[in-house]
Amino acid sequence: MNQLEEYHQNLMTDIRREADVSGILMVEAFFDRMAERLTGAGELETADRAFFQSGEGAQKLRVDGYAGDPRDSQGLLGLVICDFVDFGEVRTFGKGDLGPILNPLIRFFKKARTTEFRDSLNEVNPAFQLSDLIIITWSQISKIKLILISNRQYIGRDDAVKLADAGGIPITYSVWDLSRFEKFDRSGQEREDMTIDFANDFGGPLPALRASQTGAALDSYLMIVPGQQLAEIYDKWGPRLLEANVRSFLQARAKTNKGIQKTIKENPELFFPYNNGLSATADAVTCVPSANGLAISEIKNLQIVNGAQTTGSVHSGLKSAKEQLLNVYVQMKLTVVPPERSEEIVPRISEFANTQNKVNAADFFSNHPFHVRMEHFSRNVLFARKEGERHDSKWFYERSRGQFINARSKLSAAQLRKFDLEYPKTQLFTKTDLAKFELSADGSPHVVSRGAQKNFAEFAKSIGDAWAKGEAKFDELWYKRLVAKALIFRKLEAEIPRQSWYEGGYRANIVTYAMSKVFHDANDDKQVLDLDTIWRYQLVSEALLAALLVAAAGAHDAITHPPQGVRNMSEWAKQQGCWHAFKSRQLDYSEGFDDIRVPVEDARSSVREARGEKSIADGIAAQSKVVKLGADFWRQVLDWGRAQRRVTPKELLLLNVCASMPRQLPTEFQARQALIVFERLKGQGFALL
Repeated sequence: MNQLEEYHQNLMTDIRREADVSGILMVEAFFDRMAERLTGAGELETADRAFFQSGEGAQKLRVDGYAGDPRDSQGLLGLVICDFVDFGEVRTFGKGDLGPILNPLIRFFKKARTTEFRDSLNEVNPAFQLSDLIIITWSQISKIKLILISNRQYIGRDDAVKLADAGGIPITYSVWDLSRFEKFDRSGQEREDMTIDFANDFGGPLPALRASQTGAALDSYLMIVPGQQLAEIYDKWGPRLLEANVRSFLQARAKTNKGIQKTIKENPELFFPYNNGLSATADAVTCVPSANGLAISEIKNLQIVNGAQTTGSVHSGLKSAKEQLLNVYVQMKLTVVPPERSEEIVPRISEFANTQNKVNAADFFSNHPFHVRMEHFSRNVLFARKEGERHDSKWFYERSRGQFINARSKLSAAQLRKFDLEYPKTQLFTKTDLAKFELSADGSPHVVSRGAQKNFAEFAKSIGDAWAKGEAKFDELWYKRLVAKALIFRKLEAEIPRQSWYEGGYRANIVTYAMSKVFHDANDDKQVLDLDTIWRYQLVSEALLAALLVAAAGAHDAITHPPQGVRNMSEWAKQQGCWHAFKSRQLDYSEGFDDIRVPVEDARSSVREARGEKSIADGIAAQSKVVKLGADFWRQVLDWGRAQRRVTPKELLLLNVCASMPRQLPTEFQARQALIVFERLKGQGFALL
């Protein structure tokens, strides 16, 4: 079995399991799973399910989802259609099959632009809401992207191909097939590979000045990018260019963006001196000689780490100031960072480039200490076996894309069976999963509803601030309570489709709203939701499930009955007003509601006990490490510190105790302090002889 066949087999197993557990169709489970990949790859900023199908043959209309409000994504209208087949082996399709698959989506789009089609549908029909959104935002739509997602292997070569225009608006399509998903999942990258070919696609190589000396740690270049080229590059790849700068372009509502766009329209020739330009990174560049010296003909995986607002504003000029854009030039500082060093270097470049923010979401990459710590816990914290199971297990936190699939691929059959028992696939979670668990519990369901990437960016800001103020709170107990939140979230996902009131659609919104509501209603000055019982038994109790389902029914009603004048329910769920309205509702929970809560003091006691146990464990570990390093080692540290005058008299006494082992044995506190001194001296130049 090759890698693609193995991937297909695992994918179909996961989809069948999800469909069986949740009572949804397999194609729905497929859409949900692959929509996460589309947003993770930067193909779309969000992907909301909105299934509609009617007619047959040449009259068939179909859509499976859309990419949110075009006004929130620089005028992009993204439409998604699924090609899903339930077969045990890998099936293929070619370019000749694209027409029969995409044509129903194109017909739907053309119909959806008309008020006659919209008004022929019930207002709760997803097609009505999508049609209404298209009609309302048509004047602001600048690009239409059709996304075909398939669990078959595509044997064509097309990617982001232009189809035609719709009233002057370009229409492109992109194919995400089985092999493309497999490559993305296995690659370990947060974005799919992207090569910008200036020589052939964007008007020719760009003149550049090498800004690094021969033999420098990293190659750097200074470039002047024509505004027209920058806009066209962003038009093709969009948010994929901004992965390292987690902040999304803030649209023209922000004061900075209004100023940038005003300069483009009124004084384009002054854009260069007025604007700070871009800071960017790339995996590699191809340089060619030019009449004026050096030029760059190709950039692999360009990432704009500072200048998201500049880039988005220049792109908007394609529609609002096309002639002026010809006189716009943008300076770019480009640093070539090898892929193996990207997680180390790129966040630092982004952090220092974005000086306007103390804590920037761009610094929250997978190598951030928070993620490293969560990964450590996930590989070491064992949870009691669930009812009906024979083995204790762990939750696998995928800090970087591809960790889980790559870990399994290296194992023998016997090792694989052991791995799957230790880390069940149902207990795998990613950074974006973690973010939606936390923000759902923290009362931000409207943010979670905006999609994985925007939700993660918001989470990054809040957790980055909290980490900077004091990282000690993110301990093992915090991780265990995170797992309890994951259990609640996933239990709701499975149970909602089984409820009699559920009519299909908005499941993701209902889950996060219901979870937020129960946490909001359960937590007050005296009592809080009992998370510790959940992670200890790996079980959501009947009393808690009953409360969650009451909240879910209420959330369904709140989302599907928006205020007068609001028609799109998915977009309504993304608004803070939706959460405020639902948060204030009085829900009739059962008498067992108090059973799911514990006194606040009991919850705090658990935190104190956990930190006390950790302190003891850390002290023992430090003492053990100091003893293992040995007296000779500490004598060298002592001699170097004294000779270089790098230690205080108190530290000299401390190191002398360690150097006197076994005659003297340092206490746990002394051992911890000795290790701190050693790490500091190592940073100042100490090395073993």
